[in-house]
Amino acid sequence: MRTFAKPKLVVSKCLEFDHVRYNGERIPDKVVQRLTPYVTFIPVCPEMEIGLGVPRDVIRIVRNGEEERLMQPSSGDDLTDSMTHFAKGFLRSLPDVDGFLLKNRSPTCGIQDVKVYDKLEKSPVVGKTKGLFAQEVLNEHEALAIEEEGRLKNFRIREHFFTKLFTLASFREMKETPSMKKLVAYHSENKYLFMSYNQKTLKEMGRIVANHDQLSMEEVLDAYEEKLGWMLRRAPSRKSNVNVCQHIMGYFKNELTRGEKQYFLDELDKYYEEKIPLSTVLGILKSWVIRFQDDYLLEQTYFQPYPEDLVEISDSGKGRAYT
Repeated sequence: MRTFAKPKLVVSKCLEFDHVRYNGERIPDKVVQRLTPYVTFIPVCPEMEIGLGVPRDVIRIVRNGEEERLMQPSSGDDLTDSMTHFAKGFLRSLPDVDGFLLKNRSPTCGIQDVKVYDKLEKSPVVGKTKGLFAQEVLNEHEALAIEEEGRLKNFRIREHFFTKLFTLASFREMKETPSMKKLVAYHSENKYLFMSYNQKTLKEMGRIVANHDQLSMEEVLDAYEEKLGWMLRRAPSRKSNVNVCQHIMGYFKNELTRGEKQYFLDELDKYYEEKIPLSTVLGILKSWVIRFQDDYLLEQTYFQPYPEDLVEISDSGKGRAYT
């Protein structure tokens, strides 16, 4: 049974934590509920933090020439500078965190699909953008696990978010008392997970760990972390997962019967054709790892990159349009 680092996750306060929506609502959220035993949350409501009360009049993003401004139509107040100042100060004051889970479509917290209006009142939507707070988050921490709650209804996006969140948390914990031995172990146990993301970057990270240039520990960690964040920027492809599964199967090529091999390859084809989930294929591989007592493979995070209790195969059906 794997033990997991405990991620530090900034979350929009309206998601499960407090009645701070503009209309005084608190939004129930299954992902936040499921994460609660495993994550340290840092709740924040940027709109409350700049002095807007509950309930409060609607705010929106308005296009003003080449600029986008955060405005409150009822008062005519321009809140752009206040929000930007708060966001920068808040982010500077944070401890090392592993990710952000923000409210979708919010003019402050939305990561995409935030409406932009042509005028302060009674005007058409003229575009989509990011919320002001979310934009500062992306500017400062783009390598972290950052999502909005609406997109996590999609299984593939949710799985990638959880994987990235717990992988980064494990690296952060390792950095607290770093050593080359710990970095080597981290890289080793994540080998096949990282291979599924980007095989070329995995090799580059391996060269950093080898440290032939005799860099300091701090320099090695900085270089490794930069590659780690870049590699985890998007979810693995099906083709990449097939390649990893074939690699792992190769460990047992001399022990398996012809029938076992063919059955596995047939299941792998079904996965590639989106007829079965990856977990079905990994279940077969994991049974062989246990059967043949391969301790190295048993330690691989690829088989369980985040706590099993977070696994939920339901899907909104809308996520296939997401990139």
